[in-house]
Amino acid sequence: MKKSWIIPLGLLLCTSCATMFSGTKSRITLTNDSVEVPVELTVDGKKQSDVYFPTQVKVKRGFKPSRITAQAPGYEDGHVSVRKKFNGKTLWNIILGGIPGFAVDAATGAITKPDSETYYVPMRRKEEPANYVELPVRTSEPEGRVSRDNPGETDLERTIVRWYFDSDPRGARIYWRVISSVPAEVKNTNENYLMTTPFEETRSFNILGLTYENSRNVQIEIKVSKRGYEDQIKRFNVRQALDQQEISGFFELVPKQY
Repeated sequence: MKKSWIIPLGLLLCTSCATMFSGTKSRITLTNDSVEVPVELTVDGKKQSDVYFPTQVKVKRGFKPSRITAQAPGYEDGHVSVRKKFNGKTLWNIILGGIPGFAVDAATGAITKPDSETYYVPMRRKEEPANYVELPVRTSEPEGRVSRDNPGETDLERTIVRWYFDSDPRGARIYWRVISSVPAEVKNTNENYLMTTPFEETRSFNILGLTYENSRNVQIEIKVSKRGYEDQIKRFNVRQALDQQEISGFFELVPKQY
């Protein structure tokens, strides 16, 4: 009689398929090809040192997004929010055990899994110190002074850089525009729709009149917008983006207060 509880307990555990086969953690891959130094990762509050990209880490299952932070000397911190989606293996509970097994999976978090297997960690180099001497690497610069109505058609105007933007929550609309403090040479532009987050693409700025000399006085403004959340805006210096061959950012959206 004392062992009568063993069979019901065993049946309950056997019906919690997602918990048994998937566990309470999921393995994901983190990447960033431009960072070649070791980084310190913080995954769900736990630190991991001397990690090189690409790497695999385990994140908790559950209903809350997992937070990942990457830090390295000379780089701005990178942030990733791992959102969760329904774990299809939970459907086996309906076949094998119904509600009891499903309840176990829900309680352990096995009912969910990350919405992707691979995540890019946006990290960019910090600005060089003031005594750093930049060596302009430009070709086909015009001999005369360019203007917004007489662009130089230089290679720099068509320079290709990597664009990457993400947000939490995802699905936010991305808009960008040019903000110039030298409008006689580079025009200010209206907002242009880019795509929704997450967004990753290699493309040019295509800023007419842009030269290496005036690029320090030109910014790219990125705005992300999602219904129910406050708009967020960040600005990026074009000279820095050209030197790093990248323009990237992560946006933590804040719900609107009604």
